[in-house]
Amino acid sequence: MSLNGKVALVTGAAQGMGRAIALRLAGEGASIVATDINGGLVEQTSIDIRESGSEAIAVEADIGDIDDINRVVEEALNAFGRIDILVNNAGVTRFSDIMDLTPEDWDRIHRVNARGVFFCLQRVAREMIDSGDGGRIINIASIAGKGYSGTSNAAYAASKGAVISMTHIAAHQLGQHDINVNAICPGITRTAMGQSTMVQRSQDMGISMEELEEQRSARIPIGRPNEPDDIADMAVFLAGPGSRNITGQAFNVDGGLVMH
Repeated sequence: MSLNGKVALVTGAAQGMGRAIALRLAGEGASIVATDINGGLVEQTSIDIRESGSEAIAVEADIGDIDDINRVVEEALNAFGRIDILVNNAGVTRFSDIMDLTPEDWDRIHRVNARGVFFCLQRVAREMIDSGDGGRIINIASIAGKGYSGTSNAAYAASKGAVISMTHIAAHQLGQHDINVNAICPGITRTAMGQSTMVQRSQDMGISMEELEEQRSARIPIGRPNEPDDIADMAVFLAGPGSRNITGQAFNVDGGLVMH
């Protein structure tokens, strides 16, 4: 129970990696503020956490909206009085060739994946600075942000590259306040969002999902894609005492697809 007494805000916590991270942080003793644009599913995340014996609230919100970010933070403070850990997980994408991306695609993806991540980081960092107790900020990026060519699309890759860059700068500028800022860069991960891009990819390639799955796994040195808990395990480490002197890093969790 390495996170007893801590309060964690997890965005995109309705399903997939965000849900897994929220559950794992709660299992380590943290109280959870789970937020997502899907209010019904994120409420179920909080119910499951409470049924496991930990404290949690759910807040329906669009992390691409500044007013919603402010409201989430205020609800977190009203419920628990502090925020010690932020996991910036909310993200969107779609499968698209570079020549088919539209301005609307670019704006939608960057609104959540880059703009939303930055202003959520900034808003929570203000509270961490004011508390004087420091904190941990964990941004969920992607190996796409490091140039992985199997990404869903170029706009998504650019947004995740932005997350990695802002992680470096935020770590440098917030270190004086004892705030650690790191990124996790997942590779291929079994999530609903990943599954939707897989369906589109298999249709475009004219092969079955089973064939695509075999091809995908064959490219991974360790031979298997991530499960959401693989990302959650890294998030727990970065939120916990064992990472107190680690900041400004972008850790790949990808089975060896990208080795830098």
